[in-house]
Amino acid sequence: MLLGLCGSLRGGSFNRKLMYAAAAEFGAVRFEEANLRLPLYDGDLESGSGIPAEVQVLADQIAAAEAVIVVTPEYNKMLSGVLKNALDWVSRTKGSPWLDKPVAILSATGGRSGGERAQNSLRLALSPFGPLLLTGREVAVASASEQFDADGRLLSDRYRAAVANQMTALRSLARSRAELVQA
Repeated sequence: MLLGLCGSLRGGSFNRKLMYAAAAEFGAVRFEEANLRLPLYDGDLESGSGIPAEVQVLADQIAAAEAVIVVTPEYNKMLSGVLKNALDWVSRTKGSPWLDKPVAILSATGGRSGGERAQNSLRLALSPFGPLLLTGREVAVASASEQFDADGRLLSDRYRAAVANQMTALRSLARSRAELVQA
């Protein structure tokens, strides 16, 4: 199973469109989009009620996934609060769902950078969890409002090729990890 985390909650989000384009390019596996509509992390809530059910579902999805696609908009030069909140909550669950999990990071923004700063902050936020972060194959879609057709498909050959290359590398990383686990 391939899991997608989209740091934008908006239904028509360019990041969601990018996530689905990447999932289609990954290949023939079941794809699930994670629910990131989680309560704000609150230690009192955790102490009083424990880990919310939807947070545990997310942690279980991450643990079960063959690979994870994480897509973030850039809000004030950082990853989105929605995504950071999800990472904070999952860090409170038992086990280490991110440990050695193949992960690709993508972003789409209205600006010229395509979300490069958000990707950097996301890498920093994920690093304590020990995932296998795919590097050197960044996908940062700039001027996102001009890059997708009405059906959510990428228009640019350059961005389609970048997504295809990144998903090929993620698929390879996931296969290598699976072979190591089985050995």
